Amino acid sequence: MRSKVMWALIALNVVLLAGLIGQWLKPNAAMAQANRPSDYILIPGMVQGSPAQAVYIIDTQNQLLSARTFNGRGFNDIKPIPLNRIFNAAGAGGGGPGGAGGRGGF
Repeated sequence: MRSKVMWALIALNVVLLAGLIGQWLKPNAAMAQANRPSDYILIPGMVQGSPAQAVYIIDTQNQLLSARTFNGRGFNDIKPIPLNRIFNAAGAGGGGPGGAGGRGGF
């Protein structure tokens, strides 16, 4: 009986030692740029011409703007708009202050 207990303790020590050595042998890589879920910015607001309130949702990872309204019976989702398209049009002089259609107040 004593020899079985002794061999069980020796086997347990070998397993624990292997686990300890395994921690040192792994590469210690930083995971700062790992893929992760998107960050969202939620902005409450009003919708012109409608009594409904809206929550505007900006997906910073995928560069999308969408909105969700509640009409008393259910939610209405608005199709996401790519923000790159809007910002590229504004940067190319397509309206806005200082653009081709603006007065250049800055």
